[in-house]
Amino acid sequence: MKNWADNRIKRIAAAVPAVALCFGLAGCWRLPDSGGDVDAKYDKATGKLSQLTINGKSDGKANIISHMNGSRLVRIDIDKDADGLIDRWEYYGADQRLEKVGISRSNDGLVDAWLFQGPDGSPSRIEVSTRRDGKVDRTEFYSEGELRRVEADTDSDGRVDKWETYADGALAAVSFDTTKSGKPTITIDYQKDK
Repeated sequence: MKNWADNRIKRIAAAVPAVALCFGLAGCWRLPDSGGDVDAKYDKATGKLSQLTINGKSDGKANIISHMNGSRLVRIDIDKDADGLIDRWEYYGADQRLEKVGISRSNDGLVDAWLFQGPDGSPSRIEVSTRRDGKVDRTEFYSEGELRRVEADTDSDGRVDKWETYADGALAAVSFDTTKSGKPTITIDYQKDK
């Protein structure tokens, strides 16, 4: 029984970096070919695999931590530059498709932005926690790889109060809600004179 479990762990460990990591927005990242360690943790109540840790350099620092629900992948935490801090968080849905990718804009191990992939594989939306508190207060919308519009909560009340529109890569207009009505009350049109 133990050999079967050990072989299953090795198959999952081999599949996680080769398959799941390739679906990310920033491309594939491969473990170094210098060997490495794999550690599996199981839920004591259910016996299901709960975490798979891969240390590609055998240096005591985890390069990849796969959070599992049995054989279902929930999230992968990745330290791409082997500095001991997580650089990338990949979140997977029940259908095992990549839902979003978390990043640390300050490269300090704290996730503060989440990228959502469009049907063509390019970013369709980026949600940002500008205050780095885990609450999204800025959402950027993309189409064909270009920023099209932004919605922001500038006063931390949980409601959008600033809207930006972009055209040809440049800021075209900005609108503000000055009355807390949830609707723009002032608009500055930067393309009006063009």
